[in-house]
Amino acid sequence: MAIILEDPSLACERPAPAGLFITDLDGTLLNADRKLPDSALLALHRLGGRGIVRAVATGRSLFSFNTVAAADWPVDFVIFATGAGVVQRPGGRIVRRASLEAAEVCTIFDALCGLGLDVMVQRPIPESHVFGHRAHGRTNPDFERRLALYSRYAFPLDGDIKGFGPATQLVAIAPPAEGPRALAAVRAELPGFSVIQTTSPLDGRSMWIEVFPAQVSKSLTAAWLAAKLKIARERTVSVGNDYNDLDLLGWSATRFVVANAPRELRARFPTVASNNDGGVAEAADRWLAEVKPEREREIE
Repeated sequence: MAIILEDPSLACERPAPAGLFITDLDGTLLNADRKLPDSALLALHRLGGRGIVRAVATGRSLFSFNTVAAADWPVDFVIFATGAGVVQRPGGRIVRRASLEAAEVCTIFDALCGLGLDVMVQRPIPESHVFGHRAHGRTNPDFERRLALYSRYAFPLDGDIKGFGPATQLVAIAPPAEGPRALAAVRAELPGFSVIQTTSPLDGRSMWIEVFPAQVSKSLTAAWLAAKLKIARERTVSVGNDYNDLDLLGWSATRFVVANAPRELRARFPTVASNNDGGVAEAADRWLAEVKPEREREIE
């Protein structure tokens, strides 16, 4: 069973929040230069002024998020590691964290290696940017690039995986041509876990196959946060750009994808401008225009 730790002091604000606005980070809130556009900054301030909780939901670790996020961003919560952790801002208090038990780590690792996939095993939160890795001797540039980027925090898994202990997640990186086959195989091998598809943030082509406890995803953690804050689901909105946002987009009452999302997602969800052209600001404004002012401070 997954290990889930929660901060019991997280409680609903008074008056109750008017809603919950959740945006993905890379390719959605951030522009192509990985900067927060002025339009998005102003939109987040407008949302806060209307009593709406603002959250970022990202696949990044907390360490990685903090490399691009300023301390003064008007964001109330960060759902990081694809839902494995939640941090409250300002202050940086981690209010929820989930991890795989050591036995689960062994099961997943053996399955991924058995499929011939190159694997990374990430330490529990808040050290999930630290990971062990094992490759299978083939060319895999995206895997190698991530190792180079995190060379200070990565170590080879030369010994028995049984000594690793708990982990936040395991990540298999598949070259573009192998991704769909690998994803199907992993889901067939590991039906009791949350298996999430992500387009590589490094080369934009390779597939990252992320394996978490069954209780972890962006949508499940967003639902947990909404319940803690007493925000009804019909008062939620999300903005995304990639396949790891699918469950969150499906959960929220109102949903948008930015114009730079894959065609498949744009065909399924309402589309706003790209991340370079104010998409998050457009989504916020379109949603705020539909919100009835007299209900915004209502306790659901």
